[in-house]
Amino acid sequence: MAAACQKLQARQAPRALSWALGFTDSIRHGLLPTQGSLRFKCLTRATINQKVLEAEYAVRGRLPTRAAAIQAELANGAKYPFSELVHCNIGNPQQVGQVPLSFNREVLALLTAPRMLERADELVRLNLVSAEAAERAREYSSKSAKVGAYTDSVGFKFIREEVCDFIARRDGSGHKPDISQVFLTNGASEGVRLLMSALAAPHLGKVGIMAPIPQYPLYSALSTLMDCELVGYYLDEENKWAVSVPALTAAYEEATRRGVIVRALVVINPGNPSGNNLTAETLEQVVSFAHEKGLVLLADEVYQENVLTAHPFKSMSSIVREKQLDLEIASFHSLSKGFLGECGVRGGYCVFENFDPEVMEQFVKLKSVELCSNTVGQLSVGLMVRPPCADAAALYDEEKQHVLDSLRQKSQILHKTLSSLPGISLQEIGGAMYAFPQVKLPKAAIEAAEAQGVAPDEFYCMQALESTGLVVVPGSGFRQLEGTFHFRTTFLPTLEQMQRAMASFAQFHTDFMRRYA
Repeated sequence: MAAACQKLQARQAPRALSWALGFTDSIRHGLLPTQGSLRFKCLTRATINQKVLEAEYAVRGRLPTRAAAIQAELANGAKYPFSELVHCNIGNPQQVGQVPLSFNREVLALLTAPRMLERADELVRLNLVSAEAAERAREYSSKSAKVGAYTDSVGFKFIREEVCDFIARRDGSGHKPDISQVFLTNGASEGVRLLMSALAAPHLGKVGIMAPIPQYPLYSALSTLMDCELVGYYLDEENKWAVSVPALTAAYEEATRRGVIVRALVVINPGNPSGNNLTAETLEQVVSFAHEKGLVLLADEVYQENVLTAHPFKSMSSIVREKQLDLEIASFHSLSKGFLGECGVRGGYCVFENFDPEVMEQFVKLKSVELCSNTVGQLSVGLMVRPPCADAAALYDEEKQHVLDSLRQKSQILHKTLSSLPGISLQEIGGAMYAFPQVKLPKAAIEAAEAQGVAPDEFYCMQALESTGLVVVPGSGFRQLEGTFHFRTTFLPTLEQMQRAMASFAQFHTDFMRRYA
């Protein structure tokens, strides 16, 4: 019996030690077991992957959290100097009033409700859907577009073919990517994550990913999660946020001197958060730099329909082909931006060109782990790249132009208001849905922010929120040149909301600068 007890105690000792260590760790971090239980959580702040804690995504950071709290307070009768919030912190058009395009939603309605599709002719007679929408829905349905079923891992073949046709039309070269190079994804972000997970190769050393500063926080967050280094190259603010080869070279050489293995270059065009639209000449220089350094080029082109400059958008893949370079390039596009604004549908595509065939096999494997992207998003990509051309075309063009004209008008109101305020400078808004104005904060404001332990631009934006209801994002969340302070704002809310918000913001800024002068 004694021997049996000793064996039992020996088996239980590791479990007891584990429990004791868990108890000590939990006490250290202020955690206690739930009432009536001695079981401790396996996953805590202390035991979670620490890269998760380090990763940040400013677009949904402290300012939006405070805005949500204010929204709840307003609903409960709290009094603020405003009656509603104006959300300019995130590119989410339909949240702030943009209406989805009729043709796209009609096709999706028929495809997601098969019994409605069976009665499509009746719906057309009742003028509830266009004949072209009914025809497109039948076409997709005949190609096995079953919304509730898995697709190929890389997406519906017929939609990928439509993407290839779209690229050939857009670039005007007659070149069509091979369908095997096209993956349909849940927004552009999924494609970025797939490629960056392949680039992160710790067996090679510390991997660096070059990205513009200011940058979209997706890239810094993924770099952190994958234990890579974000190698920032500064955009030239005084030159409409242009990319320059000297800035690229300086960032690359500084990183390589420290032993970082720089493997990729991210270009966001049109720019987020900078709101620029790079010229073809600049893009050619960037492509040549990436080729010279042997980098993988990530072309984030989700705002290609949002162009406000005289010069048009030009895809980076078209430049690679024109220069006949053997350069690995991944191009990303999405439903979320442009004139569609279908953020919640989560649809997009990525095109991988000039990659090693064996690497492409691994990309397919990674995509297979997730089975497939959502089918409504996939079908919506088809509707994005192949717009109507028959009876639905006139209304489609009218709705599209209304969205684009409205964005242009609101960007002009934003630029005129902010540029007129002392202490704020704002470059020409060339594209996308954003502006990234610089604010020259008074020394007293910087000291007040430091006393509170917050970044000066966050201090400024928080006071703007609580005074005006305008929700923006501090520039520090996107990174910025040291000693400068910015904020990112969209111009997506309705025209009336933007006009009211700009008027109240102008008064806030004047009062703020006077208070801390």
